[in-house]
Amino acid sequence: MLSPAFIPAALALTSHIETTGAPVAVPIQLEMLAVIAASIGGALTARDRELDLIGSAGLAVACSLGGGLLRDIILQVGDVYILRQPLALPISIATAAVVFTAPHVIAKRDRLIAFLDIFAVGLFAATGADKAMVYGFEPLVCVIMGFFTAVGGGMLRDICLGQTPAIFQKSTFYGVASIGGALVYIALAELTGASHIAALTACVVATILLRWLSVRYNIMSPTQVDLHGVARAGKRIARRRAGGRAGNHGKRGRRRRRKR
Repeated sequence: MLSPAFIPAALALTSHIETTGAPVAVPIQLEMLAVIAASIGGALTARDRELDLIGSAGLAVACSLGGGLLRDIILQVGDVYILRQPLALPISIATAAVVFTAPHVIAKRDRLIAFLDIFAVGLFAATGADKAMVYGFEPLVCVIMGFFTAVGGGMLRDICLGQTPAIFQKSTFYGVASIGGALVYIALAELTGASHIAALTACVVATILLRWLSVRYNIMSPTQVDLHGVARAGKRIARRRAGGRAGNHGKRGRRRRRKR
């Protein structure tokens, strides 16, 4: 059990890091809300696969903190979030325990969970892109790090389950939404000089909007694009239109001759 002094000490440590470090300072409440939302997704997946409590906690941690861990391993600069933030790991495990023991409480709030999940994706995309930007990486690298931070946890979850990661399959926008959000963040923070908090807010809004549009209008990411086939289809359409015009011209000529 956590000691009474643990949480105040953790909050003080977080405050110290935010005031002395360069990365964007996300309110601790939003950070932990994103961790909880991502952990719920992992724990529910574990329950669907009939895994035990260890499996539930493992998938919850992978979903909520795995993306940030991938980012930190790849960048190899600064600190490691899962080690630096003392609240993240306990909260993720506690969330998995709640879902494991009382799943009916969570299952009744599927729409709220879906919203919080994509909110977490947007928040993670912004923080991942921001860390790479702070350490001087190119904008493309920043966007990629935002992508890995946002959806890398889900990728690790699927790998642990021995299946093709969902972000690589045809689906409504999820990985695409995280890329869009990271692009918005980098464009505002680096190109326009907007404050990091404003850019973070815009990133989250853009991510949620892209996800909502794809779900609302069933816009799916394509599995393949055959440009040669598209060109052939375009030629067929052009020939049909040309044939239709020629037919119309013929009909008009016959009508004129009849009038004469």
